[in-house]
This record gives sequence, C-alpha cells and structure tokens, in this order.
Amino acid sequence: MKSFFSLLVSAVLLILLLLLPHPVVAEDEDAPNISDFLITTSQTHLLLFCTIKNGFTPEMIEGVRNGIPVSFTFLIKLEQIVGNWFDSTLVEMSLKHTLTYDPLKEKYTVTLSEQPDAPVTTGSLDQAIETMTELSGIRVYRRDELEPDAPYALHVKATLAEKILPMNMHYFIPFVSLWNFETDWRTIEFKY
Repeated sequence: MKSFFSLLVSAVLLILLLLLPHPVVAEDEDAPNISDFLITTSQTHLLLFCTIKNGFTPEMIEGVRNGIPVSFTFLIKLEQIVGNWFDSTLVEMSLKHTLTYDPLKEKYTVTLSEQPDAPVTTGSLDQAIETMTELSGIRVYRRDELEPDAPYALHVKATLAEKILPMNMHYFIPFVSLWNFETDWRTIEFKY
C-alpha cells in the first residue's frame, strides 16, 4: 500500500512539473524583438521611440553586401481603451525602412518612408543597421486630440526583411525566404 501511495504521489508531481511553464530558451533571447519602447509628447504630438534588437542575421548582412535590398516594415496602432466595449482605433500607420549597398562606392543607403527626401548614406555597416532598426520621434497623433485622463494603448510590431527581389528571383536565391520574420506586438498602455 505504501509503494502504491508513493507511486501515485510521484506521478502527480511529475504531471505538475510538466504543466508548469518552462523557462525561456536561450534561442528566444536571440529572436528579433522591439526594445527601448518609449512614448512621450512634444508641444504638438505624441511621439514614439523604439528599436529592433537582433534584427539582422549574418546571412542578411551577406545578402545586402551582395546587392539584395532588405526592408523592415513597422506597424503602429494607437487605440483609445473603452471600458467594457471594443477599443476605438485612432490611428494605424505603416513605416518602411530599406537598406541597400553600393559595392562600387562601398556605401550603404537607408531609405526611410518617414523621411523620403533624406536617405541616410554611410560607409559604416553598424550605422546603417542602427538607422534601419530605430524609430526616433515618430509623430503618432496630435496631442490636442487626446482626451485628458483617458486610457490609451500604443501597439508596435515590425516585419523584417521582406523579399523585394524582382520577378521570381527568390527561386534562384532560396535563402532569402528565410529572412521573412516578424516581432511580436509590443504594447504600452498609458493615460494622457
């Protein structure tokens, strides 16, 4: 009887251990994610600052150096939280950053959809990556249109390295399809 009881207790403990959440695997630490997520205000607008961490793989960098452009698309959504009802979407926007490399000039060019007339050109890969992965001072919504003391939620997500090869070139360069990935949504809830 004693052995049956200890066997039953052992089985229950084993089941409980299997049901407990597992610690985060080291692989998840290397996954792309949005960090340094900050919202603030200027005199006229609600501003967004954030960065993508782990956004580039060695294969992506090698692809860029071989003339394959890389694009990141940031999706931004601002909602007003309504108690027991559906949240009200105030604004949805999409921003695109594209990195190209000119091997003759040995220069990287980053084109930002929020500044289409001012591409950033640099000889430094690190500076190009930093420019690609940052949103800095993005005007999300007019401050005078926000209700005082109302709850809001700002959501940000990034889709990384979309294929932008012409025609069906991705059939000849199959590793490009491995670049398609996205971050999870990051959310900040706040009251204005």
